[in-house]
Amino acid sequence: MNKENMSQLRSPIVTVCGHVDHGKSSILDAFRDTSFQEEEAGGITQKISFTKYPLEQIKKACPLIGEKGINLDIPGYLFIDTPGHAAFANLRKRGGALADLAIVVVSIKEGIKPQTAEVLQILKAHKTPFLIALNKIDTLFGWRAGVNFRESLSGQAEHSRQEFEEAFLTFQASLKEYGFDSALYYEIEDFTKQVALVPCSAKTREGIPELLFVLCGLCQKFLRARLEISKEAKGVILEMKKDRGMEWYEIILYDGEIREGDEIVVASFGEPVLTKIRSISEIMPLSVKYQSSKELKAAAGARIQLTNKEGIQPGMPFQIARTKAEIERAKLQFKKEIAEIMALDREGIIIKADSLGSLEALITLLKQERIQIVKAGIGPISKGDFISAKANLGINPLDALIVGFNVDMEEGVQQNDNVKIITNDVVYKLIEDLQNWRKERQDEILKGRLMELATICKLEVLHEHVFRNSNPAIFGVRVIAGKVRVGIPLIDQNGEDVARVKSLQEEKSSVNEAREGKELAIALSGIAFDRRLKEVKYLYSGVSESQFKEFKKNKDLLSAGELRVLDEIASIKSKLKIDKSK
Repeated sequence: MNKENMSQLRSPIVTVCGHVDHGKSSILDAFRDTSFQEEEAGGITQKISFTKYPLEQIKKACPLIGEKGINLDIPGYLFIDTPGHAAFANLRKRGGALADLAIVVVSIKEGIKPQTAEVLQILKAHKTPFLIALNKIDTLFGWRAGVNFRESLSGQAEHSRQEFEEAFLTFQASLKEYGFDSALYYEIEDFTKQVALVPCSAKTREGIPELLFVLCGLCQKFLRARLEISKEAKGVILEMKKDRGMEWYEIILYDGEIREGDEIVVASFGEPVLTKIRSISEIMPLSVKYQSSKELKAAAGARIQLTNKEGIQPGMPFQIARTKAEIERAKLQFKKEIAEIMALDREGIIIKADSLGSLEALITLLKQERIQIVKAGIGPISKGDFISAKANLGINPLDALIVGFNVDMEEGVQQNDNVKIITNDVVYKLIEDLQNWRKERQDEILKGRLMELATICKLEVLHEHVFRNSNPAIFGVRVIAGKVRVGIPLIDQNGEDVARVKSLQEEKSSVNEAREGKELAIALSGIAFDRRLKEVKYLYSGVSESQFKEFKKNKDLLSAGELRVLDEIASIKSKLKIDKSK
């Protein structure tokens, strides 16, 4: 294709994603022949970043392109290097996923980890084409590194080849469980039906040319129409950064062209923001540095300064608008899109995230779990969020919950026993923690309702601590199991009625109840300790037949200690019936 036609195509946007520490940044370093990954804190990507990867570098890093006589139409790639979680695979543009393609990096010996599973779900939902880099083949026992994996495999020792085949088949089976058929890249006949697996090593560079080769093949075959540049400039705000006292917005321009002085409309949770581009700095090829530019052509990563910053948040889409009609049309479109993303429920939990992409990923995954959401937003958890969650106590205690994805809490916000705050920077762990808490809370609520009918407890009488013999009898007890509460009836170890609990005192303070392990003073009216309890070692809560049946029906809610006591009470009552029938 001639240069005139090629100039009408933009660079494909390729997201490199997968589980933390499986080698995403290292794969990109192998592409670039750089070592940026070593400079990251702990060697782990902290924030999203991008790489401008020109056509010349593709040809240099992948000699196979020249050897096979392939004429690439694209001007290069824009790689997006991401932290492991799904929000970044969920980066959105108008009409679908921001990424045209994805490279999912998987450590061959570790397989599909939870964060990989998240990414696969998001890519599947957005129908984003992807290939899989089976990284770290150099860690296979006795593996001898080559350049071309296909040739290298046949030259390996038997034990190394066997270990590879076992790991490979295990991974294939796991991928099948997520609904994907796969094969080694050189065995695939139809790339629309199978996912290409490219074994490689970012450390030794083995398989890296083949990884690029397969990526180029997918672009050539499936993305031609998608890569044609339109006149309407569109992009996504990634995040706001400060550099030398100035505020910059890191962006990806995925279509069209922008210039200094252009007016753009940025989506917002309220009224879309109208602002002007004050300056542009584009990412330099194969670098993390920026250079000043008067214009920017898709697809590109850049930093821009804006005249009006109020209400602009990470993850929000933007587009150029040159006339009043275009401005109004863009505003209406953004309002509609945000409303669709933020289609919330009349009741539910409160959620917060660090960007629109994160928020949408969280909403999507929570809805899959049938969890309702009443309020959602971007930024740290605030006092207002806490007040909203507290208001849910009167509606549904299970919704007295704030879930924060990759966010902090504002100063002064503290959870208490009534309102729960769960935060994490990994989606799968966040949802797992949420579900565990709701299950525990549900069980507590059910048990509380059950215990309103009756309480299970076993008390040991502390004969050495008798404080008053009668009117009422006051003496010490130890709670062996369950919970003692003011007002419950007590029986002795023979099943005979004793009295109702008049009051409880723990460390000179009155309490309404006490749980297993506590020692406290108990007051019983209508008895004399020396006559009624002198020979009694244990007291039990009196449980009626109907209450006993209810406890048995809900035995999953009871602790092991409470179940033992319930069996003891049943045995006592049974023995009492036998004695009375004689």
